[in-house]
Amino acid sequence: MFAALGVPVYYADDEAKKLMNSSLIIRESLTSLLGEETYNEGILNRKFMANKIFNDKELLEKTNAIIHPQVAAHFHNWVGQQNYPYVLKEAAILFESGSFKDCDKVILVTAPEEIRIQRVMERDKVTREEVEARMQNQWPDSKKKQLADYILQNDLLSRTQEEVKNLHSHLI
Repeated sequence: MFAALGVPVYYADDEAKKLMNSSLIIRESLTSLLGEETYNEGILNRKFMANKIFNDKELLEKTNAIIHPQVAAHFHNWVGQQNYPYVLKEAAILFESGSFKDCDKVILVTAPEEIRIQRVMERDKVTREEVEARMQNQWPDSKKKQLADYILQNDLLSRTQEEVKNLHSHLI
């Protein structure tokens, strides 16, 4: 919705996926950590990786330590190329990764848990169990709300659009 208003948005998860396929540093580090099956013909085997890391907190932390610094560097380079009054960094684990510390303000977008689960299942074509395993590695909204500067409720489209327009006007 912010992008539709002209705001440059950095989609951290999408960029991380691209970097996991394009960065030799990430590829070699992930292969060393998780094994040869991590890549099939140079393309990340996301299912294999997810099955390994989302059920092993230590592996998840090591994987994040490989990926997050590369994404952070990419983000800082991207920000330097923007000339809008503000930019957004969209990230599922903004707090967990510590990258919220690089942001001037934080907008938490939240919805009831069941809605979030259904949306991810539809978007990623995964099972409820796979979504819940991911969510176990994320902070609860109650903890995120304490660090957020703004909170947008994303359960009813019309209300969310109105909240986004109002916040955009405020930020401009």
